[in-house]
Amino acid sequence: MALPTFEKKRLIGLIAILSFGLTSLLAVLLPTVLGALIPAVFITGFFILIPLVLVLGEDFPLVASDDDAAPADETVGSTNATAADHPVAALRERYATGEIDEAEFERRLDRLLATEDLDERFDRIESDRGEEPRERDLELE
Repeated sequence: MALPTFEKKRLIGLIAILSFGLTSLLAVLLPTVLGALIPAVFITGFFILIPLVLVLGEDFPLVASDDDAAPADETVGSTNATAADHPVAALRERYATGEIDEAEFERRLDRLLATEDLDERFDRIESDRGEEPRERDLELE
């Protein structure tokens, strides 16, 4: 069974919360029985484990590597977010990188601008009726 992995910041937060929580719990519930263990829990968490995570980074067993998440984040995050938020900017980027030629760029730009005009009119009609605007998907072929 594989160990779970966390982002570095999440693991540090988890260690800090667990260290503080366990220290508080031991201090309240068992101060006389486990008195020597209380500072040991605090020191282990804050002064040993957190610095180890910071220094070792991805080499620490519970820290997820950035290499696994990076390609998925790059393809999903940058392209789709740009296309969804700013389709004209995404189209300009594709034209600048040479994916599409000038004629295709002009054709798609005209269609996008016409679609945006229709969207604005549709949103205005919905707001006049008192309805909430609906989500619509714009698609770049």
